[in-house]
Parts: sequence; C-alpha cells; structure tokens
Amino acid sequence: MKSAINIKNITKTYPGVLANSDVSINVYSGHIHAIVGENGAGKSTLMKMLYGMVKPDSGSIEIFENKANISSPKEAINLGIGMVHQHFMLAKNLTVLENIILGIDKPFLKNIKLAKYRSEIQKVMNLYSLNIDLDQYVDELSVGEKQRVEIIKVLYRGAKILILDEPTAVLVPQEVDELFKNLRDLKDNGVTVLFISHKLDEVLEIADEISVMRSGQMIDTVLNSNVSKIQLAEMMIGKSLPVPPPRATSTSEVAILKVENLKSQDEDGRNIFTDISFEVNKSEILGIAGVEGNGQKEVVEAIIGIQSIDSGKITFMDQDIKNKGTRERLESGISFIPEDRQLQAMIMDMNLTNNVIIGRQNIEKYKSNLGTMKTKNAVKESEKVISAFEVKTPGTSTLATALSGGNQQKFVVGRELEDDPSLLIASQPTRGIDIGAQALIWEKLRKSRDEGLSVLLISADLEELIGLSDRIIVFYQGKLVKELDAKNVTPEDLGGYMTGLKK
Repeated sequence: MKSAINIKNITKTYPGVLANSDVSINVYSGHIHAIVGENGAGKSTLMKMLYGMVKPDSGSIEIFENKANISSPKEAINLGIGMVHQHFMLAKNLTVLENIILGIDKPFLKNIKLAKYRSEIQKVMNLYSLNIDLDQYVDELSVGEKQRVEIIKVLYRGAKILILDEPTAVLVPQEVDELFKNLRDLKDNGVTVLFISHKLDEVLEIADEISVMRSGQMIDTVLNSNVSKIQLAEMMIGKSLPVPPPRATSTSEVAILKVENLKSQDEDGRNIFTDISFEVNKSEILGIAGVEGNGQKEVVEAIIGIQSIDSGKITFMDQDIKNKGTRERLESGISFIPEDRQLQAMIMDMNLTNNVIIGRQNIEKYKSNLGTMKTKNAVKESEKVISAFEVKTPGTSTLATALSGGNQQKFVVGRELEDDPSLLIASQPTRGIDIGAQALIWEKLRKSRDEGLSVLLISADLEELIGLSDRIIVFYQGKLVKELDAKNVTPEDLGGYMTGLKK
C-alpha cells in the first residue's frame, strides 16, 4: 500500500519538556488513521509539526513518499495537507461561499466575482457528498454544518490529507453519524484522514489503524480489527475506561437555586433566551443539554452575572441575586468552571500560586491588613489542589501555560471545589481532556454531590450528562424544551430533543 505520511524518528523538546521522543508513524493513503493518547502524550505537537506550525528538532517527514520540509501551514496546504481544528475558524458574518474562498484571492470580498468560484466548489461538494447551502450565513448553521464548511474549505484548496482534531467534541449523535458518513465518502475517494480523538468507541467505529501515544512516545500502531476498547485504554493509561456508576438518588427537595422566567435579548432585539425557569436542589446534579448556540451558555453566564437579562428572577439560597455583581455572587457561595479554561479560568503566563487566588483577592485567608497578599497561604492552597487532583507539575511556581490541557483543567476544577461552595456551575468540565483526567473529575463531582454540593452541569458529552446527572433539561432555540430523568434517557433521545427532531 502506498504511504501518504511517513514520519521517521521525530523529536521535539521545549524548555524542561520532551514533547515528542523519536516518534515514527506510517499512514497509508486512502485510510482513516486514528491517533489516541492522554493530554500531554504528544499528539498535538506531532500534528503541529505535520502542519508546519512547529519545526522538529530532528527526524524527517515524507508526504506521498517524497521528503518534505514543512516550515509553515501554507507549505503544508501546498503539499495537500489540510487541518480542521477543534475550534472552528470561520467568519460568522459571512456566507458559506465567502468563508470557503476567504484568503485565496484579493482581501476584499466585494471585489471578487463569487460566481466564478461557485461551480468549482459545487464540484468538490458533489465529489465528496458534502452538501450545504453556499449562500447561508455561517452564523445560521448548526455545529455539524460549520464543521462541514471547514472540511469543504480544505478540500477546495486541494487537500488529500485531512487532519481532524477532536472532530466530535461538540456534536450530537446524529451529527457524528453524518460526519462518519462523510469521512467514509472521503476515504472512498482517496482522501487520507488523520483522526485525533479521546473517544475510543468512535475511534473503533471509524478508523482502519490506530496509533497510541504516551508521554511523548509512540507506543504502538494496531489494526482496528485486532484491538478492543479496554486494550486501547490500557495502552493509553494502564487501566480501563471510566464509567460513571449508577446511584440511588439522595437529592433533597430544598432548592438552592431558582431561575424564574429569565429573558435576554441582543442589541437588535432578538431573543437570546426566553422564559427560562428551573430549580437546582441541594445534593443534586442538574444537567443542561443543548447544541452550541441555543442559549444555554448565556443562561449560565446570566446566573453568574456576566450576561445581562431583560426580565426574570434569580434566587440563590433564598436571596435575590439578580442585581448583584459577579464578585458578590461568587463570594456568596457559587463557584464557576467556565467552558474555556485558557481564556476564562486562568492567566496562562502566571504561575499556579497566583492562579489559585484569581478572583479571590478579597478572601480573608489571602488578604493581609496591609492590603498585600498572603503568599504563603496561596502556596499552601495551590499545593492542596495539586495533591488532591493529581496535577502533574514540577511545583506551584510553574506557569499555567506549561501544563497540559488536562492538568490545567484539573487545577481549575480543584480550585473551584476547594472553595467549598454551595453551588458549582460546571461548564464543559471535561472537554478536550483524556480519560484519566476525566475519570478523576467525575469521581470528585460525584463525591462532592453526595456530600451536599449542588451542581449545574453543562456538557456536550451526552454520556457524561447521563452518567452524572439526576435530571437533565434540554435547550433548543433559546428555550427550555424538555426535562428528563437521567436514569431513563439515551444519547439518541437527548440528541433528538437538542436538534428539534423530537418535540
């Protein structure tokens, strides 16, 4: 079989970190090849070198059996390599057609004759069975449709090798099925797909071969037909996959949080969400399901005080908090894990000691009478979080940016739980992290819930929602459309309500 990618003995080091150590991998042309591994295993660094974003210290790369020196993404594209990132790079205020051609011609779209591109793009869409309305604005598309635009974009630029980074992270089951159908069509037309994922069930469904990385090294490459999920998990982390166990609910009927008739509009008078009402009880995990962009993120931010509301009431611990600032809400006993740890939860160029006190500068244990910070207490607190949540780091003086994504997330979750809150709002608490870190966070959330913590859980991982939640509410088009008992629901049921297929 012809080789599409042959990486030989690649090594890449950063100060104090060996990201890739003598890594070799051969990917056959026209195959779907999965790469799995924990956060910090070296997958992202390897893909960045293949796409020209990072230069290796040593080793070589061959593309279609020719030696390649890939020094930039533009050079990678010229070699037929395209990459679809986990966070889409689309201009929401432009049409699908405008997004696809953006950057390949003159910078001002108004000077481009769009008609001359339409037939070419349509041919690509027909060839790979990737249908979408070219005149629709990206802002109006579903998550799955946006991903399809990204794939069409790289195929239109001539990609014969497609790198997909965590492509199913924010998709509902029905959208995953559609993506896999598209990937099989691409494979049938000779496109090589590199599929980076933490979801082993999906890897086993779609991949021909699977490579496992651990601690910067390539552990093995195996045929899909010769390996099980448990074997893959053991190769990755040395133990089997975590599964949230069922439990007999011990939820109290005392409401910790009451949200009543919340409504918010954007500056053009369009509803972001409307008539939202629900309660979170003591010692309960209430899950929120919804495709991205259906209002659930904004409702959570309204509860924490970031998003403004036009009407409605928010009551926490029998106190009306609608007119209180975010700091007051946090200091009253609410902790918040935002969905983007790097943008919203940490300052990446600060060390862990300083990151543990972000937003907590007025807490007594950190503030001295002279107005300075009690650094010793902050060090002790960060050490406590590092120990309890098994954060892999040289110490508290390590910069946040030096940690892997999974360790950053464990630190953020640990920091919020160590405050001993009455209510934890957890938005995507395990997004983009490996199964080992995921298992630890699940365990900590269950334990805290059983000890009396109330949790509002927002997650795109439907198995996580079902496994951890007592009840699940579903958002669709800015409205709360369904409440479900987590014990009696399937991912397919949830996906149906989330996409409007079920009423």
